[in-house]
Amino acid sequence: MALLRSLLHMLWMLLTVIPCALVLLGAAGLRFSGPRLYRIAAFWLGLAISGAKYILGIRYVVEGSENLPATDQPVVLLVKHQSTYETFLMPVIMPSDLAYVFKRELLYVPFFGWAIGRLDMVHIDRKLKSQAFNKVVQQGRELLSRGIWVIMFPEGTRIPRGQAGKYKSGGARLAIEAGVPVIPVAVNSGVCWPRKAFVKYPGTVTVSIGPVISSQGRQSDELMAEVQQWIETEMHRLDPTAYAQDMNRP
Repeated sequence: MALLRSLLHMLWMLLTVIPCALVLLGAAGLRFSGPRLYRIAAFWLGLAISGAKYILGIRYVVEGSENLPATDQPVVLLVKHQSTYETFLMPVIMPSDLAYVFKRELLYVPFFGWAIGRLDMVHIDRKLKSQAFNKVVQQGRELLSRGIWVIMFPEGTRIPRGQAGKYKSGGARLAIEAGVPVIPVAVNSGVCWPRKAFVKYPGTVTVSIGPVISSQGRQSDELMAEVQQWIETEMHRLDPTAYAQDMNRP
């Protein structure tokens, strides 16, 4: 049953992404504004999340929404990464337009990649390392100055349930350079949508939004360590089963 549902959801995403991407590309050709293009993209992401709800049986709840600042206050969102689900979900639940920092290879994905290439995002070549980070800072500061929130996954890739990846300090460094706060976000999406798995399972994904953390006068490594501590502590609360083995170790 889970396999059939997963097949149907994949078909749903394919059938909806093509017309939405074509509309977005057409709107970009007509020089629609960035916010209008973002609305088209967010509409498709909403369809993907709705499809996950009604086809896969995956629902979500959000905790800590009161921690989000006013939409005119730019922030850097630093999010736990377990699956594609939170990538789709964040624009659906956040009150501000978001700019993702992502690897440039995604630009070559038919329709989806072509569309996100027209949005106000930061796509980087990881091979360039320091040059890539300079691009993140340059474009990130410009986007934040326009009130767009920048979202980054500090672990850099999807991490299996019950594990913590290496938290890279790039998001903290951007926040310090731009003079904006960060917000840590924990999400246990791996419960329903496992990392790199085709088959998904019914259930509820919890998104926990942490308190605003100021970047003023902070060092990037120290700031990221605080973010990591909050996220990983919260992950133990959200998904205790995944961490049971770790908690039983002497």
